[in-house]
Amino acid sequence: MQFKTHMRLAITASALVLGSMFAVQPAAAEDAKKIEKIGLMVQDMSNPFFSAMTKGAEDAAKAIGATVNTQDAQLDLANQNTQIDAFIQQGVNLIVISAVDEAGIEPAILRAKEAGIIVIAVDTPAKGADAVIMTNAVQAGERSCDYLFKQMGGKGEVLLVDGTPIQTIIDRINGCKNVAKNYPDIKIVGQQASKNDRASGLAVTTDMLTANPDVTGIFGMNDPSALGAVLAVEQAGKAEQIKVTGVDGSPEAVEELKREGSPFIGTATQNPAEMVRQAVKVAEAMVAGNPPAEKTILIESVLVDRQNVGEYAGW
Repeated sequence: MQFKTHMRLAITASALVLGSMFAVQPAAAEDAKKIEKIGLMVQDMSNPFFSAMTKGAEDAAKAIGATVNTQDAQLDLANQNTQIDAFIQQGVNLIVISAVDEAGIEPAILRAKEAGIIVIAVDTPAKGADAVIMTNAVQAGERSCDYLFKQMGGKGEVLLVDGTPIQTIIDRINGCKNVAKNYPDIKIVGQQASKNDRASGLAVTTDMLTANPDVTGIFGMNDPSALGAVLAVEQAGKAEQIKVTGVDGSPEAVEELKREGSPFIGTATQNPAEMVRQAVKVAEAMVAGNPPAEKTILIESVLVDRQNVGEYAGW
């Protein structure tokens, strides 16, 4: 696969879907004539994924002459409820949210919509949002695990480093399990939930390796948890025995792929900045009277490994 060509095709296809998804009927309840104030709500700013999302929001806002106010939920639903109420008081035109709790945030989203605010979910669904823009998370899990299983020679014991129970993470784990069905000699022998970060990825992997010493593959549902698993593998002295893959395509994962001797061999990409850019485009179309005909927009995930990492543009 030529990585650059593949990425260009993926972005072009996404743009074509975006350009063709708007119906021509008048907008329902949006009062704004222009997007001037954007409120961005991220799950956890300590995760580089959301730092990249913030940069994308700043770039998208600058391009249309808007301002952006970014708020960190610190993985707390109560914080996101409070943040939405604050955005309502501030009179933002658009809220872009990566929800901590898909269902729990719905009442707050409905309050925002009643105030005439457009709400677009990114990275994971949020009930009540006007649209959701996210990675094809099932595909990401499938591609990361398919590569892992092939590099394991199609056989061996595998651990899954899971995460918080939001839809995008559930989908990645399901994608991995979908692929495992194609490998009868691959056995998933352990699955524990991290807190989506490196420290908890290290902790849960260390526990699972103690119980399953013969493991030869680990899938981390995001790059921070996968890199935590790498630390656990190396601390256990099993770097030559175990291979690790993740999901994100983060800068830290790129550096790890370039590190000689690392157990980390691949990551399925996400594009956090592009999610926000597309969210702003959807909102602008809604203001113009063209609400989305399809409420879910999926961005393709591409596998980055040691062979093509030099061609990967990154975040």
